[in-house]
Amino acid sequence: MICATDKDVLKIVKDKKVSFIQFWFTDVLGMLKSFAVMPSELEEGLTEGMGFDGSSIEGFARIEESDMIAKPDPATFQFLPWRHGDRPVVRMFCDILQPDGTPYEGDPRYVLKRVLARAADKGYTFYVGPELEYFYFESDEAPKIIDKGGYFDTRPLDMGGDLRRETIFALQDMGVQVEYSHHEVAPSQHEIDMRYDEGLKMADKTMTLRIMVKEIARQHGAYATFMPKPIFGENGSGMHTHQSLFKGEGNAFFDVKDRYHLSGIGKSYIAGILRHAREMAAITNQWVNSYKRLVPGYEAPVYVSWARRNRSAMVRVPMYKPGKEKATRIEFRSPDPGCNPYLAFAVMLAAGLKGIEENYPLPDPVEEDIYEMDEAARKRAGIDSLPGNLFEAIQEVEKSELVRETLGDHIFNKVIENKKIEWGCYRTHVSKYEIEKYLPIM
Repeated sequence: MICATDKDVLKIVKDKKVSFIQFWFTDVLGMLKSFAVMPSELEEGLTEGMGFDGSSIEGFARIEESDMIAKPDPATFQFLPWRHGDRPVVRMFCDILQPDGTPYEGDPRYVLKRVLARAADKGYTFYVGPELEYFYFESDEAPKIIDKGGYFDTRPLDMGGDLRRETIFALQDMGVQVEYSHHEVAPSQHEIDMRYDEGLKMADKTMTLRIMVKEIARQHGAYATFMPKPIFGENGSGMHTHQSLFKGEGNAFFDVKDRYHLSGIGKSYIAGILRHAREMAAITNQWVNSYKRLVPGYEAPVYVSWARRNRSAMVRVPMYKPGKEKATRIEFRSPDPGCNPYLAFAVMLAAGLKGIEENYPLPDPVEEDIYEMDEAARKRAGIDSLPGNLFEAIQEVEKSELVRETLGDHIFNKVIENKKIEWGCYRTHVSKYEIEKYLPIM
């Protein structure tokens, strides 16, 4: 459905006899939150927003300042594919407001909108195309695989293909254009790639894809997870994020005369991503488990570098094809699908803009396999590494003026507070590995 105004929404709800309208938003960690509104309350909800208690939402208000307003964005109006029939249900993403109607600084969607506005002031439109990898398991109790497929495998090895297909149909019903999908490297691991779109729309679509994947799996008696590293010894799940800036109809990253077909803007954007990658990691890779994926040997980028063909580099620039100027883009390979897409896209764009504003120089690409280099060779090449664990990532982000300015003090402090609690719980947890390793010998 394409809606532009509140009037469009109200007409469709009436004509289609919609039973419930779900208001969607996320907490600071990117967990989807929702409450349902009856059609009789929708007109007020569209014009004034609907009040709710924000004190129980992670990273939102304290008890003494709990009143929040969710104001739906009519452009995000869509029917839920699993609630069709005589009593359909629809959803809209919401902006979170203060009781006085001003934007709430703890709303991740507002964070992204602020950075997009900065880019727009410079004449840029930010386009994003994330590739989300995930696993299908029998249940959420253990990572028990449902297929033994590998990269690009088909039946009979790709037993999750039917779930992927049903998910894509559901996404298309909700206006999400999918370019392709396939089985990934690890058993029971899959990938769905959406066609690139403007930054805010793509963050909404990323949240939609995650809930679609999980819901379709649930309907078929399986469980889908975007956990970065659920199986020891197998590849983890990444969210390679393709991104570019356009000025009008032209790709600001493209220069036909450059040896890499990259403009000065494109080069400085990449340099911004490289320079700020370590401090962004706590946002793009926000979980303890994220750093089980970011280790050498499993195709996950560990080292801060860029290249064209080399997939061991953190940033890749796909090769230019004549006549495909608009496809010039960068691929940031370290983020994982467990991030909050609103915050992750925001810090990526902010880092790139910083590189452009301050004209960061771009080092030479590294086309050799960085995993095969020893530490001395990486040091000679000026190649740094991403944080090795969440604690190191927290230390990096705490020092980051870029991330603080991008997120705002409220979300910045809430994220760090939450991550410190998570690290503290993990650090003191006695794992199965420790019991099996040390109990028999000590």
